[in-house]
Amino acid sequence: MQLRRHRPADLPVVFTEEHRCVRPLRRAAPPAARWPEGPVCDPCYTAALQHRGPCARCGSQRRLVAPPGPHADTCADCAGLPVTHTCTDCGIEDKLYEQNRCARCSLRRRTTALLTGADGQVPARLASLLEAICAARNPRSALNWLARSHGAALLADLAAGTLPATHQALDAHPRRRAADFLRHMLTAADVLAPRDEELTRTEQWLDDILHTVTPETAQRQLRGYATWQVMRRLRASAQRAARPRSYTGHARRNIRAAAEFLAWLHAHDRALTECTQADADAWLATGPAAGQVRDFLTWAARHGHSPTLTVAGPTHNTGTATSPDQRWTLTARLLHDETLDPTDRSAGCLLLLYGQQLSRIATITTNQVATRDGTVHVQLGEHDIPVPDPLGKVLTELARNGRAYTGTGSPTQTDWLFPGGLPGKPITASRLGERLRALGISAQAGRRAALIDLAAQLPAAMLADLLGLAPTTAVKWMRQAGGDWSGYAAELARARNHQP
Repeated sequence: MQLRRHRPADLPVVFTEEHRCVRPLRRAAPPAARWPEGPVCDPCYTAALQHRGPCARCGSQRRLVAPPGPHADTCADCAGLPVTHTCTDCGIEDKLYEQNRCARCSLRRRTTALLTGADGQVPARLASLLEAICAARNPRSALNWLARSHGAALLADLAAGTLPATHQALDAHPRRRAADFLRHMLTAADVLAPRDEELTRTEQWLDDILHTVTPETAQRQLRGYATWQVMRRLRASAQRAARPRSYTGHARRNIRAAAEFLAWLHAHDRALTECTQADADAWLATGPAAGQVRDFLTWAARHGHSPTLTVAGPTHNTGTATSPDQRWTLTARLLHDETLDPTDRSAGCLLLLYGQQLSRIATITTNQVATRDGTVHVQLGEHDIPVPDPLGKVLTELARNGRAYTGTGSPTQTDWLFPGGLPGKPITASRLGERLRALGISAQAGRRAALIDLAAQLPAAMLADLLGLAPTTAVKWMRQAGGDWSGYAAELARARNHQP
C-alpha cells in the first residue's frame, strides 16, 4: 500500500501577491471571490456582503456596493449594478447560507422542521421556543448548534411528545448536559416553569452522599444536620434575589466534611457520641479542609449527638494586592482602550475601582444602571454611585445594546448586564475571571487593592452602604487599610447636635 505524504505541520503556506486581498485587511490567503477590483479574502467578502445602511441616493436601507470598498454608500440599483446575493425567502441582500437563502431564513426552516409534529404543525406550546431560537443574534452560530449539538436532537423528541417538557423528564435523560441546556432554553422561552437548579442539584447530590454513609446511626446524624441545618439555610438563601450562581458550594463542602469525618470515626471504631477532643484534633491534623467539620460539630453538640468539641475557626489568607501603579495602569487601559470588549472594560473597572466580587458583577442587572441629570449612576449597595465617563458611557451602551452573543435560544431582551451562554442566565464568575486574566488582571489581588484604597478614604458604614458590603467586612477592610474612623461618628453626632 502506498502511503500518502503529508506536509509537515510547521511548513508555512506561501501565497503570492496575486492572492493578496485588495480590501483593507490585505491578507495573503486564498480569495473567497474575485471582484472587478481584484481578489477578496473571506472576512472582507463577508463584511462587504453585510455592509448595509441608507443609500446616499434613494435613502432605502440596502446593501451598499458602490464605490467599491469599505466606504460604499450607494445601493446596486442606484449604481446601475446587478443585484446579487439575494435571499429567495426574505429578499435581503446578504451572504447566503444554503439554497439561495440567508442564514436567518435557513435557521427558521431548519428549526421549524425539527419542531414540527406528526400533524405537520409546530405544537402551540413550542411556538415561543421556535421564535427564541430564530431570534438568535448570530444565526450561523445557531445553525451550527442545530447541526452538531445533542441538545438540538432533543427538539424533535419534544415535538413528537416522546420527551415531555418537564423537569423530571429532563432530569432522567441520559445526556445530562444536553438536557440541561435544553432546560434553560425552555425556561427562558416560558415553556417550562423555572426552578433553582443549584438548590435542586444539591438536593440530588445529598441523596447520593447519604447512601454512602455507614453505619445507619451516622447516616441519620448526617441527614439531620444536612436537612435541618444546611438545607434550611440554603432554602432561605434561595429566596434572596441577589446571590451568586454557586451559592451552594459552601454548603456542599460542609456536608462532605461531615460525611468524611463520620467515615473516619467509623474506621477508628468510634461513634460520634464517644468522640473526644483528641479524636477531633487527630482528624483536624489530616489536612486544612478538615476544619470545615466545625459547623457539623457545633450542630451535633447543640443537639446532644456529641460532646462539646473545640475546632478553631477558619483563618483567612490576606493574600497580595495589586500595586497602586499597576492598578491605575490597568484601569487606564480599561477606560480608554476602545478596542477592548465593553464587557471586559465594564467588569474590570467595577473590580479595580469599586472592589466588587466577580460573582456580584456577573449578576448586575440593567436596572442597576441609570442616568440622572446627565450623570450615569450604578447601584452596588444601598445607594447609587455616580460613575464618570468614559466608564459611564460604556455601562450605558452595554445596558442598552447588550453583549454581542448571548447563546442560542436566549431571549432577545434580558435584564442581565452581562448575559451568559446559557439562555436566560448571566455570565458566570469563572468566565469573567478568565476574560480579565487574559488582560493581566487578577480578580482577588485587584479587588483587594481597590477595597484597601477605598477603606482608607471612607468610614466603614459608608463603605458598606455604597458597595453592598456587610458591616463587619467593611470594618475588616478599614483595619487592613490602617484607617481610623472611630471619631467619625462622634464628630457627626456633635455636628448634628449643634444644628440651629
